[in-house]
Amino acid sequence: MLWASGGEMYAVIFRATVNTLDREYSATVERLHVLAQEYGCRSLHSVMQGDEEVTLSYWDDLEQIKAWRQDPEHRKAQELGRSRWYAHYEVQICPIERGYSWP
Repeated sequence: MLWASGGEMYAVIFRATVNTLDREYSATVERLHVLAQEYGCRSLHSVMQGDEEVTLSYWDDLEQIKAWRQDPEHRKAQELGRSRWYAHYEVQICPIERGYSWP
C-alpha cells in the first residue's frame, strides 16, 4: 500500500446488508470504483459473502473523502442504495496509525 506523504492516511469502511442487486448495481459499482480514483482514492476493494458487502477504500486526507461523498454520481448511487439495493448500510472513517506488509 502506498502511504501518503507525512504518513497520514484514512480508511473508509462501507458495510451493507444487500436487499436486491440488479444490472444497474454492477455498472454503478464499476463506475464508482473508477471515479473514486479521481478524488484521490489510493485503493478500493469490495467483497461479498452471502448478503453482506464490505468495501474498503484508502485515502490521504479527510478533504478527499468529503469531496467524494458530495460527487453527484456518488450521491445518486447513495440514493439508489437506500431505495433499492441495501436493507442497511454503515460507513466508518478511520485514521490508519500504522501499517506494514510482508514480504
